[in-house]
Amino acid sequence: MAGAAMYELVRVGHAELVGEIIRLEGDMATLQVGSHVTGGDIYGSVAENSLLQHRLMVPPRSRGTVTYIAPPGHYGVADVVLELEFQGLREPLSMIQVWPVRQVRPVAEKLPANHPLLTGQRVLDALFPCVQGGTTAIPGAFGCGKTVISQSLSKYSNSDVIVYVGCGERGNEMSEVLRDFPELTMEVGGRSESIMKRTTLVANTSNMPVAAREASIYTGITLAEYFRDMGLHSCLLADSTSRWAEALREISGRLAEMPADSGYPAYLGARLASFYERAGRARCLGSPEREGSVSIVGAVSPPGGDFSDPVTSATLGIVQVFWGLDKKLAQRKHFPSVNWLISYSRYLRALEPHYERAHPELPALRDRARRILQEEEELAEIVQLVGKASLAEGDKVTLEVAKLLKDDFLQQNGYSAYDRYRDPRDPPGDPQFHPDPPELPADPPKFHPTRFCPFYKTVGMLQNLVTFYELARGAVEAAGPEERRVTWATIREGLGDILYRLSAMKFQDPVKDGEQRILASFARLHEEMVAAFRSLGD
Repeated sequence: MAGAAMYELVRVGHAELVGEIIRLEGDMATLQVGSHVTGGDIYGSVAENSLLQHRLMVPPRSRGTVTYIAPPGHYGVADVVLELEFQGLREPLSMIQVWPVRQVRPVAEKLPANHPLLTGQRVLDALFPCVQGGTTAIPGAFGCGKTVISQSLSKYSNSDVIVYVGCGERGNEMSEVLRDFPELTMEVGGRSESIMKRTTLVANTSNMPVAAREASIYTGITLAEYFRDMGLHSCLLADSTSRWAEALREISGRLAEMPADSGYPAYLGARLASFYERAGRARCLGSPEREGSVSIVGAVSPPGGDFSDPVTSATLGIVQVFWGLDKKLAQRKHFPSVNWLISYSRYLRALEPHYERAHPELPALRDRARRILQEEEELAEIVQLVGKASLAEGDKVTLEVAKLLKDDFLQQNGYSAYDRYRDPRDPPGDPQFHPDPPELPADPPKFHPTRFCPFYKTVGMLQNLVTFYELARGAVEAAGPEERRVTWATIREGLGDILYRLSAMKFQDPVKDGEQRILASFARLHEEMVAAFRSLGD
């Protein structure tokens, strides 16, 4: 539309219908009656709230010439706001779109997903990342924290819209979600916003009809696709797909179909695959050209935490990211209780171009951290047999750094938005040298902020921990006279301040300190660490 001006006459479409420009926005012009539109075209918008601009789209299967469009104003969702004519038939359209939930909403083109879905949890963002438009499974026994991870995604993920489906949940658990979600807030552009402004809840409790439970998952994914078609990044949180599979089993039994493993129907895997295949990043139908994505995070509740359950096995054969929750970690109060030895992500290669631009050092840091944790697991068995004192000095370094990784990097305090409880009476000061966090109050807030860590802080913490490991291993393995050999005991005594500051990195407050101050603090710690090891060797 370069060179066009307001109120100019134009000819639109192949039929060259006469129209008039009534608004110009960049390269897009708004025409009046006589325009030709097709499925997916955006013809209006509704300011739903301060976070979401709801786009009015022509339904995917509709097209024609505009014979009526409502002027700006206030309308009910059932009021006719657009009328199309195609081959002599007129079609009135309201702000409601009707779509069969078991059918995939069409897109113009599927695109590769290569941008990370950030969760605010270090163990997930650093070691097992997902992408916007990806598929993830969270299997875990009761009490392992599946719902908390889902709520953390609702609050902190970099999605534009969240669709939370409580499929077959207990009534009191779903009512708790309905009460607590409106109380959750998030920081957007320096202001606090309710997460309900970007969240849609699909409530489906276990006492509802079986057919409704089976349909709830499809309802949620269709809602997510609807928001994707607006050019938004939507995320579907299904809690849990096991209840949906149980409803499928009940329906199959009533239809007298041949049962398969554990009584589930033989087509369980096909149904799960067709559901997860609706995720992805896509170029949307219609104009203006836009991209959107649907990410699916499905919680799975295997009975007794047995991952060989048919639903869990079928799900793991489909999804690309597996966040396996460990009952033993949950019992030790290590949250998030994601087992770093069994979890995996198949999106690492797809994310490499993104990390090369933003954080080129992250892939190497991730691989090194995972090797340290793997070696620590192998050494733990030796320690049980012969004791820690009989280990080589390099192995002692591996054990101690792995402990730092587990306690201070992978674990995040659920009672704080920034990894610890901050008493409002605390004196101001550099949180890097803040005393040990106070005890939690006897009566903590009923609903507290879930765990959050910005990605730059995640990368900075991991970089310093891996650097410390490399320097410590190099120091203890360096050749030299026996009396001048460096041991782990020497490092612990000589670099006690460095160890304390490594452990205190998680106390850096992104809101109070800001990104630049935190990164400068991490860089200063890195330089002092290198200098301390150099003087230790001398």
